[in-house]
Amino acid sequence: MKSTRRFLAAGALLAGASVAFAQPAPPKPGPEHAVLKEQAGTWDATVESFMAPGQPPVLSKGTETGTMVGDFWLVSDFKTDMMGQPFTGHGTLGYDPAKKKYVSTWVDSMTPTLALGESDYDAATRTFKGWIDGLDYAGQPTKIKTVTVWKDPATRVFTMTLNGPDGKDVTALRITYTRRK
Repeated sequence: MKSTRRFLAAGALLAGASVAFAQPAPPKPGPEHAVLKEQAGTWDATVESFMAPGQPPVLSKGTETGTMVGDFWLVSDFKTDMMGQPFTGHGTLGYDPAKKKYVSTWVDSMTPTLALGESDYDAATRTFKGWIDGLDYAGQPTKIKTVTVWKDPATRVFTMTLNGPDGKDVTALRITYTRRK
């Protein structure tokens, strides 16, 4: 009888411990993540690189392929030619519920630093506005303003703006993405 009580007490302790250490339910994607899924797929890109303030842009064509990792992260691979050289880039974009911001990373074949960014999304205008830590025209660290505007479900325009030598904002890069059919 004593051994049965001990066994039942040990079982109750184990059951209580398993409840105490139960894993929480995995997080579920929210409406913020649906915006990321819209960017998945293959996109043709028209790249306008503004090499110096006041100069016409250098034009190139490229391709971006975006893939969702689960329901939370968009991973993008970008390819083009820039300044006569192949250019590749790799980015991540997700929504951080603690910050209530979209967060991003970027690395590419011409930049020696990891770029980190944050942005907000306005569903009414279908616009992302934010910044990334990057390099200015002189190669110095700076916060770069970014804006992505969805023109329609198959077209979005990404613009990067730097603080120019005169203190005014200048467009450094504009990419128009068109979804492949």
